[in-house]
Amino acid sequence: MMIRSRTLSLALFSLMMVVSMPAPAVAAASVTSTIDVGDAPVSVAFSPDGTKAYVANAAANSVSVITVETGEVTDTILGIVYPYSVAFSPDGTKAYVASYQGDSVAVITVETGEIAFVISVGAAPYSLAISPSGDRIYVTNSAADSVSVITVGTGEVTDVIDVGDSPFSVAFSPNGKKAYVANYYDNTVSVINVRKGTVAKTITVGAEPRAVAFTPNGTKAYTVNRGSGSVSVINVRKGKVTKTIDVGNGANSVAFNPNGRTAYVTNGADDNLSVINVRKGKATTTINVGDRPYWAAFSPNGMMAYVTNADGGTVSAISTR
Repeated sequence: MMIRSRTLSLALFSLMMVVSMPAPAVAAASVTSTIDVGDAPVSVAFSPDGTKAYVANAAANSVSVITVETGEVTDTILGIVYPYSVAFSPDGTKAYVASYQGDSVAVITVETGEIAFVISVGAAPYSLAISPSGDRIYVTNSAADSVSVITVGTGEVTDVIDVGDSPFSVAFSPNGKKAYVANYYDNTVSVINVRKGTVAKTITVGAEPRAVAFTPNGTKAYTVNRGSGSVSVINVRKGKVTKTIDVGNGANSVAFNPNGRTAYVTNGADDNLSVINVRKGKATTTINVGDRPYWAAFSPNGMMAYVTNADGGTVSAISTR
């Protein structure tokens, strides 16, 4: 009996040691490099295959092309007046850049890095988004209170949708049925029925909504409210705000990791990012970046994020692993 008791005690002690062993530390996301680009970089987008990133340098009238593997600028595309927003076609063959002062969208052939043609839109196009199917592009005309609808097949504006006061951002739902438009001076989001091309609903959010994005599963949408330093969480099915998350000062944009677990919000006045735990619905930490961070984007595999620093002429590369 004594031998058995001692054996049992040793087994229990060993089990306790295993259970109480601390878990390996998980490295926090951090800036791993800083990439020099052009003057006043405002937006960034990764190509669908993750090999390139395009950065719109507003004050330099240029787009910097970053080769992601090396983290170096390998090309510069000139000839776009005050480029503001950039997005790739789903097949990665084209990139579309909104020219804020040119009232147009430049269409770039990615293989050659050349501007193929230019599409005239409304006044002061601030942001653009491409539908998941790739057949249409929505462009927010911030000085015209409207959205221009470009049919990709023809390269022409085929519709104009009236929205709220100073639409700054637009995003399609993952299923392509809805588009949300953040109206900066209205403190609202216009919900567009994409099939009908009409505004189906208007949702009141926080002060000065600057950006909007859907969670990868499409159940929620986040609007970044610059004036209130907050994020309004919209339940897409209900069509209303169900939660408000406090972030930093001068909040500009939001991007979701493709895995849907975290979102980055750029806080331009704080020179950092708020990292939101999507499941918990709160900001859990911050990441220091460059001078006046403006836009964030995740690589398609979610292992990296790029952040434009508008006053620094740089991009902060963040490892999320």
